[in-house]
Amino acid sequence: MRSAPIEIVRVPTEARNSGTNDIDLLPTVDILRLINSEDATVPHAVAAVLPELARAVDLGVAALRGGGRVHYFGAGTSGRLATMDAAELPPTFGIARDRVVAHHAGGTEALVHAREGVEDDFAGGCADAATVTAADLAVGLTASGRTPYVAGALHRAREAGARTVLVTADPHSALAADVDVHVGVATGAEVIAGSTRMKAGTAQKLVLNTFSTAVMVRLGYTYSNLMVGVVATNAKLRGRMVTILTEATGLSEEVCAEALSRADGDTRIALVCLLTGVDVPTAADALHAAHGSVRAALRALARP
Repeated sequence: MRSAPIEIVRVPTEARNSGTNDIDLLPTVDILRLINSEDATVPHAVAAVLPELARAVDLGVAALRGGGRVHYFGAGTSGRLATMDAAELPPTFGIARDRVVAHHAGGTEALVHAREGVEDDFAGGCADAATVTAADLAVGLTASGRTPYVAGALHRAREAGARTVLVTADPHSALAADVDVHVGVATGAEVIAGSTRMKAGTAQKLVLNTFSTAVMVRLGYTYSNLMVGVVATNAKLRGRMVTILTEATGLSEEVCAEALSRADGDTRIALVCLLTGVDVPTAADALHAAHGSVRAALRALARP
């Protein structure tokens, strides 16, 4: 029987953390303090790469504004975080479900049952990126900065003419040479050596949340800091929509609920109606012309 191939990976996330050597000898609360102190370093590491992340956001805005899509590619923890981020955008901001798409190595089954070998499939990454076009943005996520699946996806995306972003926990990733933007977060050695579901995963969660939220804000899917594109799928969310309207206009809940009803549950149409006094068709036309941006619709209607 032939032995399985062995590859020694020397990247920051695989290093041993000298500060946690005795973690298995500590009482429970001290284990938690040690993990928490390591976790506290992650936001500072993300802050150091905000200029690169801003460039990635601008590429995402350009792709979506130009009719393209944003594609996430990842394996393991990276793919699961990407899938969660993409899934939460439509109900939060009202963006169509096919505009930000997550691709996870190994497909849907690998989301709940780990299939570690699929991350080494360069051809699989290429295949999953087959739908990427020159109008799109491809975002590859890999804690180690070397995952073949992600490398394959970005390779195929570049061949299609798409812009590319790489998110890693290795500032010196070899894959960075071939992408438009590298967001390399220096999270360092993990509490448990190689367990990138921890600090590296936390960093990727922060990067994804920050990236997608900033893209939505830049595209006008919010009004001020309010989620005016939220999709109301239950009574709580319908109540939230009324609260959003009262916060944005200063009007009573009764007036806002009536406007929301006239707008057939569309918060943005109701808001434009309340702020300008125009009727529903006029507000709807203004929003359509403004690609859904309340601010732009208000400017078009010459209202402050």
